[in-house]
Amino acid sequence: MPERIRRLVIKEFLAIFRDPASRMVVIVPPLMQLLIFSFGATLEVRNAGLGIYNEDAGLLGRELAARFQSIPHTFSRVLPCQSFADVREVLDTQRVLAVVHIPQDFTRSLTAGRAPVVQVLLDGRQSNAAAVTQGYAGRIVRDFALSSLVQAAVPEKSATQEAVSGKPVAQVIPVTRVWFNENLHPLWSSVPALLGILTNLVTLLITGLSVARERELGTFDQLLVSPLRPGEILIGKAIPAFVTAYAEGGLMIVLAVTLFGLPFRGSLVLLAVALFVFLLTIVGIGLWISAISATQQQALLGAFTYMVPAVLLSGFATPVENIHPAIRWVADVNPLRYMVAVSRMLFLENPTPDTVWPFVLPLLPLAAFTLLSSAWFFRHRLE
Repeated sequence: MPERIRRLVIKEFLAIFRDPASRMVVIVPPLMQLLIFSFGATLEVRNAGLGIYNEDAGLLGRELAARFQSIPHTFSRVLPCQSFADVREVLDTQRVLAVVHIPQDFTRSLTAGRAPVVQVLLDGRQSNAAAVTQGYAGRIVRDFALSSLVQAAVPEKSATQEAVSGKPVAQVIPVTRVWFNENLHPLWSSVPALLGILTNLVTLLITGLSVARERELGTFDQLLVSPLRPGEILIGKAIPAFVTAYAEGGLMIVLAVTLFGLPFRGSLVLLAVALFVFLLTIVGIGLWISAISATQQQALLGAFTYMVPAVLLSGFATPVENIHPAIRWVADVNPLRYMVAVSRMLFLENPTPDTVWPFVLPLLPLAAFTLLSSAWFFRHRLE
């Protein structure tokens, strides 16, 4: 039995890497996607357009407008607006993502110790980018209000220093500290997650296409009449996909550290174990797709039908806690969710094994279920 499986595994590796087209599909796209998604699939807002509608003729109004113009990496285009008609025009045509409206009494209110209202008009058609921009604008206004220039312009007994009783109180200045990703670098969050997503994709494609390719070429019937048992065929199809995806996962870890400059603060052994169990689960899902697909086109459609909801429910872009309770159970049985969490922890956090195991242990029953059920379904399809 081991010898028969070994020969089938060699045959599968040759089928994958001997054909130039198959070799390109397995090796090149995941590495290209790692580069593209790392820089393109980011929730950070950069090079956005910003409108400034400044009705204040005072010094502080001009200083605040200059603050927004001094961050070109975030707002590469700053368009002055002379009226609300201009504001409507730049937002309607999507020339800007937001418009900051500085009122006429901005300088007068600050110097008088009152808190003026700075309005930020956002393009809600891009809701996520608008929310991020709102945070940027709010931080710029708060920092400006706390700057030495404003503090010097405000009288000693300002509105922010008075209690309801009229007695002066100490000013409260919030101080924020970010753990694990001190500079909030988007690559530090996205690249570890892509390790799970792209190894998932490679495993699905190889396992999903393996049996479908045999059926299209007419060689699957030859396997059935060979001395190989159905279980041996299943193992022989699974091992090449597992080894290839595991090797590409190791290559992505090296690229994350050397090319993207990510820190790796955790245990490489823990990450290797988590990736091992995760890929076992995905191999089972890929064998499911392979068993029900008659052609390679059907296998590709099946793989991407699974991939889209798996990525959306993995916590890659939004926290899992944001998912509606009615479908939260789908995220709980999504293997990619656990791999994304483990990868981010081990890259950025240096967790103890007690912290990692609660995310690895759910993968064990998922792996057992997908592998055993795919084996049963595979045998059932052969009967």
